[in-house]
Formats: sequence, C-alpha cells, structure tokens
Amino acid sequence: MQPPTLPPSNEDELLRRSHQIAGLSLGELAHFAGVVAPENLKRHKGWPGMLIERWLGATAGSKPQQDFPELGIELKTIPIDKHFSPLETTYVCYAPLINQPGVTWETSNVRNKLQRVLWVPLEGDRQIPLSNRRVATAFFWHPSAEEDALLQKDWEELTELITLGQSETITARLGEALHIRPKAASGQVLTDALDPDGKKIKTRPRGFYLRTSFTHGLLQRQFG
Repeated sequence: MQPPTLPPSNEDELLRRSHQIAGLSLGELAHFAGVVAPENLKRHKGWPGMLIERWLGATAGSKPQQDFPELGIELKTIPIDKHFSPLETTYVCYAPLINQPGVTWETSNVRNKLQRVLWVPLEGDRQIPLSNRRVATAFFWHPSAEEDALLQKDWEELTELITLGQSETITARLGEALHIRPKAASGQVLTDALDPDGKKIKTRPRGFYLRTSFTHGLLQRQFG
C-alpha cells in the first residue's frame, strides 16, 4: 500500500481513496509512505493534514486555492474526541489585513474554500499517542443556504472592521460561525495592516477559522 502518485480524477475516486485509509493509524500511513511520524504536534502542528493530503493526492499545497482545484474541493482534517466532537477550531485561510477593493463574499477566498469540503476526522485525544490515532470516515459537505448566509454575515462584519482600519480591535469573540485569530508560528512574524487613519502599520498575521460550535453541527448531522 502506497500513496497515489496522481491527483484523483473525480469525486468518486477521491472519496474511495479516503475510505481506503479509514481505520488506519497515522503511524501506519506514515510507515507505508516512508516517512517518520513525529512524537507529538508541538512543532509539527500541520503534520497530520499534510500526511492525509499525500494519501489523497492533493496538489494545491500552500497556494490560495482549493486543495483539489481541478475538482473544486477543499480538504479539511479535523481532530475529534470519542463522541465525534471537534477538539479545536478549523483554519480556513489567511485573512488579508489590507482592504481588497471589489472583493465580495461571493468572490472571497473564504467562500471559495468552503464551497465543497471533504472533511476527514482524526482521533485527537491527547492521551492517544500520535502514531496510534486513527483516521475516521471522511464525508463531503457544502454549506446549506442557512449556513452560507451565516458565514457571509460573519465575513462581511469582520471584513468591514478591516476596511475601517480596526483590525487591531478584532478578537476571537467576534463572529458566530467564522472568526479571526492570529495565525503565525511566533509573535515575531508581522504583516501589513491599516490603522483608522489609513496609515500602514505592522501587526500579527490573522486567519479565518470555523468555530467548533459550527463544525460540531456538521459532525453530529453526519455521524449522529
């Protein structure tokens, strides 16, 4: 058993690949792929996601597009507990802190990323050694009209604050389903933003994240 060398040609093939690795541990997948699994995620937070990308044939890497651009599908791994509840928020994409003229919800990268998602739940209980954590059954999801409206409302409110130069006032408490949090390996990493007077300042990079309350609903509808 080895990771595929080509991206999936259609949705059915992608889902079939995800079902082939369901039930296997991250350690087993790493062994079959010829890579060494880290002992923990303290310095390797994105490792499980990159391993799953390799096994499913994702091609986008860190580019600002869907993981399977030819299929219009984004891949999201999500750590869960034994009750199939999410253990952390889900990163969606980078949050630009300089206003982008002409960008609307319909043309935003957040909506592009969330239009069609393959969710891959992973055991995330910290009492389970990383190599022993198993992959659960993946499933496709796309926002309902109600979910899309909720995400749009959050995105527009957060984007308006950025446009007004209020990015420094944005906290993780803002947003019902979607919120903005710092996104950087350390506090030393800085990016450009605007202050209320329109002047450039330096601040920590931010990212859009889905709240656990939102993804919990998706998981419960799928697995009951």
